[in-house]
Amino acid sequence: MKHIGILGASGSVGMQGLDIIREHSDSFKLVSFAVGKSVEVAQNIIDEFEPDICCIQNESDLNKLNLKGKQIEVVFGDEGLLKVAGYEKNDILLNSILGSVGLKPTLHAIDNGIDIALANKETLVVAGEIVMQRAREKGVNILPVDSEHSAIFQCLNGENHKNIEKLIITASGGSFRDKTREQLKDVTLEDALNHPNWSMGKKITIDSATMMNKGLEVIEAKWLFDLPIEKIETILHKQSIIHSMVEFNDTSVIAQLGTPDMRMPILYAFSYPDRKPRNAERLDLAQVGTLDFKKMDLERYKCLALAYRAIEVGGTLPVVMNAVNEVAVQLFLDGKISFLDIETIIEREMDAHIVTENPGLDTILAVDADYKSRNYEV
Repeated sequence: MKHIGILGASGSVGMQGLDIIREHSDSFKLVSFAVGKSVEVAQNIIDEFEPDICCIQNESDLNKLNLKGKQIEVVFGDEGLLKVAGYEKNDILLNSILGSVGLKPTLHAIDNGIDIALANKETLVVAGEIVMQRAREKGVNILPVDSEHSAIFQCLNGENHKNIEKLIITASGGSFRDKTREQLKDVTLEDALNHPNWSMGKKITIDSATMMNKGLEVIEAKWLFDLPIEKIETILHKQSIIHSMVEFNDTSVIAQLGTPDMRMPILYAFSYPDRKPRNAERLDLAQVGTLDFKKMDLERYKCLALAYRAIEVGGTLPVVMNAVNEVAVQLFLDGKISFLDIETIIEREMDAHIVTENPGLDTILAVDADYKSRNYEV
């Protein structure tokens, strides 16, 4: 029986993690979890899974939970989040929190020897070198949950990393993959949230539409697989059937295929190094018929180009890029800026930033907080 902790349990990935625990209750048990303000969801999770500890964001919501007859500790806020992340019974922690707020809990879990099922891209985007070094020192596994990185992780099983020629990360193209830049000037929030393949949270869906999501994944892949950025490519693949590929020095290319369902990479992370069966839709290539690929246009997808630039420069520039993107996406979700304003604001702030090289954790957190506190106008 593997004991599971989940951060961001009320989000899309967190809920699918609960699905996996529910499907394999003979193998996995939820022992800890954290949600934001979703008290009703927290109550449902407590009632169904009977975990040991739960964290909610606001102390004022504690009295809204019905805990009669339940042996559970309820905590709140940032300190509570760390307590859940480092809970001693956790064998593996699914970190599916959105944003760089996921960094501290990841490091805290690593320090407590807990394996990480990582769905929080920003942890590695802003502090990848620090996180991976800490994991190596503690002997902790960082198991990728993003479908692209899980695919690469699976393709590399049993392979010698020195034989890697390049990683090829696939991208669906998001909600606006068939639109020109001129057509993007008038797109609506409703249009942006209509992803053709995946069911995800709002922030990730917008990131997919701008292609920043793929940019974050490129940076994440650099740290996860310890490769120079020159060996990480992206390609458009609108069906989202091939989740990513690895090319080796003998010209072989190994790919991982599957239906667009986040439950598969979550299950693989929970089960690793084993595999467990799923009673789910099987990939039928005859029904799919055709797989399409297209070269990535970095002029069309400016946010992806900005991400490549951020990691090539390094230092604090990826921190700035990520922080400004988080704020700009929220401004778009709130109807305060247009879709194309997102990339305009990010590029402007990156251009103006004076980079600190080799930043420590305190510097990273300070820069992140600074750029998230600013008021951005177009």
